[in-house]
Amino acid sequence: MEKAVYIEEIQTVSALGIEEAEKRKGYLSGQTSLRFNDELDRFVGCIDNKYVLPSDSKYYSKLDRSVRLALILSAKMRQSCTRINGQIGVSLGSSRGATELLEGDYKAFMNKEDVRQLSSPTTTMGNISSWVAQDLSAFGPNVENSMTCSTAAQSILTAVAYLNSGMSAHFIAGGAEAALTPFTMAQLDRLGIYSKAESQAGNFDKLENTMVLGEGAGLLLLSNEPKNAKYAIKGVGYAIEPIVHPAALSSNGSCFQKAMTMAKGDHKIDAIVMHAPGTKQGDLAELKAIHKVFGKETPLLTNNKWIIGHTFGASMLLSLEMAIFMLEHQEFYAVNPHKSSGNENVQLNTILVNSAGFGGNAVSLLIRKI
Repeated sequence: MEKAVYIEEIQTVSALGIEEAEKRKGYLSGQTSLRFNDELDRFVGCIDNKYVLPSDSKYYSKLDRSVRLALILSAKMRQSCTRINGQIGVSLGSSRGATELLEGDYKAFMNKEDVRQLSSPTTTMGNISSWVAQDLSAFGPNVENSMTCSTAAQSILTAVAYLNSGMSAHFIAGGAEAALTPFTMAQLDRLGIYSKAESQAGNFDKLENTMVLGEGAGLLLLSNEPKNAKYAIKGVGYAIEPIVHPAALSSNGSCFQKAMTMAKGDHKIDAIVMHAPGTKQGDLAELKAIHKVFGKETPLLTNNKWIIGHTFGASMLLSLEMAIFMLEHQEFYAVNPHKSSGNENVQLNTILVNSAGFGGNAVSLLIRKI
């Protein structure tokens, strides 16, 4: 990576909550935040409704839940953005998009009812980035992408490209996902990947699919200057591999291998926050890729989806925040915290964060404390 990009602020919301203290407490507790949902008849990582709808504008109530999750985070970021006077680019995204509204509108249409007047503008891609930009009075470049589960990671890559090009000095990147709907669950059931248990197994070489879906959103304020930052993205890696069907991934995770090798460069990696969505093939392929790249010097491995669920397009931001907590507090959050691993006093300086998605794509980010 030619030039480092600096993290000035990160805001997220998930089943763990929205404030740093409650999220860190959740990681330290070693307890899952996944709960049984009667309507969906399965365990999910659901966000408390008090974190969904901003109370300062009646217009936000017409927007999809995914957009409103992002907006409650942009409200927490206003002070930082006011300091920058609106000269900020926005690069956000979602894997499933305006799921709740789209499914409701289509159901009304099929029942020969009138669809909402604002059905088209509120379900078209671009709502998350444009509404966050509106909320923050940001007048820089405004883009939105949808790249399956690596959406937030790809949003960060876009922001890095803009920052390194000199076209913008500050960028907000991230993603939002609110897809806890019956239709989404039906799709996952047909793929056969949803967990039949409460949470994911505490290992990555599992014998069955254990994915649990969660809601989440995250915003990252990036800069090309270190003045107001405590962390830096020192390396980025990305790759795409040939696939034989839409959900395919090679058994050795070749896209992961290429992305991690590109991102880590010559740095010594102390820990990896894996993508590990809970699918048998995906988790094992990523694990094989890590062993191939690092060999006998494989770093500590962890993941947060067993706590908050797989948040699809927002997952990279929540993994990134987990890495930042570990760097800041020098705490390693193990997947199986009730089993002593001998890592309680490990020193963490550099962490690699992985993300991947349908289509055979993978992204890795190398994070260091300044």
